[in-house]
Amino acid sequence: MAEPLKNLLHPGLVKDMAGHISRHAPDFDAARFTRLATDGMAALELMQRAERIKDALAETLPTDYDAAADILRKALPQDGNPGLSGWALLPVNQFAAQHGLQHFDLSLALLKALTPHFTAEFGIRRFIHAEQDRALAEISGWTTDPNHHVRRLASEGTRPRLPWAMRLPALVKDPQPILPILVALLDDPEDYVRRSVANSLNDIAKDHPALVTDFVERHIAGASAERRQLLRHASRTLLKKGDAKALANFGFAAAKGIEATLALATPVVDFGDKLGFSIVVTNAEAAPQRLMIDYAIHHVKANGTLAPKVFKWKQLDLPAGGSQSIAKDHAIRAITTRRYYPGAHRIEILINGAICASADFDLRMA
Repeated sequence: MAEPLKNLLHPGLVKDMAGHISRHAPDFDAARFTRLATDGMAALELMQRAERIKDALAETLPTDYDAAADILRKALPQDGNPGLSGWALLPVNQFAAQHGLQHFDLSLALLKALTPHFTAEFGIRRFIHAEQDRALAEISGWTTDPNHHVRRLASEGTRPRLPWAMRLPALVKDPQPILPILVALLDDPEDYVRRSVANSLNDIAKDHPALVTDFVERHIAGASAERRQLLRHASRTLLKKGDAKALANFGFAAAKGIEATLALATPVVDFGDKLGFSIVVTNAEAAPQRLMIDYAIHHVKANGTLAPKVFKWKQLDLPAGGSQSIAKDHAIRAITTRRYYPGAHRIEILINGAICASADFDLRMA
């Protein structure tokens, strides 16, 4: 069984934090910090544990924020020496976000310094929310930083709908201010950074689909393979929905004269096994067609209703009058992001965003 996420923050980590801080603050009360940070920890979830540690930092670091921030910065790994890193820096993010707004530039500098050792995407959002123009002016400069973690922070931290983090309502409503940051990172040499850019654009597409399809159209001409992959990943939600312009950006048109016959190899699936299925796709038109074939599994929810999840499958060019058979095994097993329920499920075949075939299957739980 997987280790609970909350155990990423644990008493041993708190003790290590106290040791790293004490090396740069002789007057730091490590014992009191440890006691406050771990009090009742066993009953707390991950973010609650981070809040508890953050409050313990506030109780034991100097009340002068500049002095506290200086200690935390010095406690980061330096010159090959260990220091605050990994999940220990989540409460440091929270400390800066809660106590550092009146020390705007100093706090952003601290968050920039810690991001190579964890990430500051959670911490900088409070500053963007408080003074968006001022924060983005500083963050925009990070797109040329030699450290790829800092460059990624420029895109990841400004995502309008970053998971696990506070939303940025102004950027959800109008994401135009972050587009120059994303443009600056389109051809970043690190895939780690480019994937963040794609995820930000995908966030934006959920509220402003036309803005993203126009963005892709402007930047896809002559694109490298890496940029094209980024733009495709940025368009994934729109492609799954069959957005006409998103499809057109990647050379797909509405499918005409396309027939799909779906056959289930396993009309009854035991949990932990695979749903086996195949399709025969036929192009009845007098011209070849480029097809993007996906499938949607409609999972049974706790209340008995069905909820679809679209999965990418295959891309093919089908000649005029041609047909092709393709098969797939879809594993139905325990995952952290979904709970399965027994009963009648459905599979749909999507070709260029349109439903072309469907069938029901039963899921049996042990």
